[in-house]
Amino acid sequence: MTAPPQIGPSVSVVLPARNEEENIGDCLRSLLDQNPVGEREIEIIVADDGSEDQTAVIARDIAATNHCVRVVTVPPLPEGWIGKPHALHFGAGLARGEWLLFLDADTRHRPGKLADVVERAEREGLDWISFSPEQEASTWWEKAVMPFVFRQLARRFPLDRVNEPSDPLAAANGQYILVRRRVYAALGGHRMVRNCVLEDVELARIAKQAEVPMRFEQGRGIARTRMYRRFPEMWRGWTKNLFLLYDRDYGAIVRASGELACRYLLPAACGPALALLGSGWAAGAGAGLLCYLAWEHWRYGKELSGEHRGARTALLLPGALLFLLVLWNSTLRYSRRKEIEWKGRRYRTTA
Repeated sequence: MTAPPQIGPSVSVVLPARNEEENIGDCLRSLLDQNPVGEREIEIIVADDGSEDQTAVIARDIAATNHCVRVVTVPPLPEGWIGKPHALHFGAGLARGEWLLFLDADTRHRPGKLADVVERAEREGLDWISFSPEQEASTWWEKAVMPFVFRQLARRFPLDRVNEPSDPLAAANGQYILVRRRVYAALGGHRMVRNCVLEDVELARIAKQAEVPMRFEQGRGIARTRMYRRFPEMWRGWTKNLFLLYDRDYGAIVRASGELACRYLLPAACGPALALLGSGWAAGAGAGLLCYLAWEHWRYGKELSGEHRGARTALLLPGALLFLLVLWNSTLRYSRRKEIEWKGRRYRTTA
């Protein structure tokens, strides 16, 4: 009797992990709630990229009782590659699914949502769909910095432009990218962005230039993430990324800095002083500046949603200041060609 043909998974999840012991367990357990997609299981490939903590141990413990999870060891980093693109490239090479889902280990996924995303992509004829997960913030500096950063990025990468095929502006979030495997292979995969720190945005540019049907959207209700648990991680992470997210454009960085200083920092410095110490028109100007700041806080609050909105609104000014500091730290490190450090590895920078 002939055995029935083997049917592969519908989706292969490729999960790069380097020193992610605080995240890997919760991420994998949330992914196991996605199984199956349609009538077929998903496969989850954990690409352990030289972790020096308990990441691989935790992942293998979960794999031992879940046959759809496979833990693989990423080979040593070749010359000319950056760690994350290399881990993604290696994991994708082992995948069998019709779709590839590239994720970060700090993401958590709503039960059953992957099937909805795949169904939508197939229904709408999309070959690529990326979501920016909902951001969680616990410490005061997370509540100050993270909403402010993503507010600025939303203005730099407006979704109506990113999703307009005729507009060259492209963006994606490497925390959640679903792409057809045959399209990924035709684009050249992560080999094409092997030395790129922002491999997600660069691969999105390649895909858009190739006229791949694609979408980039907010991922509220699909996935969530807490990107940085400690201030030094946040500082290193945005130092690594912000200069590149501004496309190495010094003019854009200067303009953004001037706008933020004029909108928030100068009124905050001058308003109270004029209102308390001035007289006549000066006191009136100071009161006007304070009213303006109150209005800016109200506008900022309107843009935020979810838990702790009030706390994050009150942190508008520290958020603006910290954003400017890390933006210029990123700019100076790249312009001076200093190394950046991430996950225990150091990379050379180019302006």
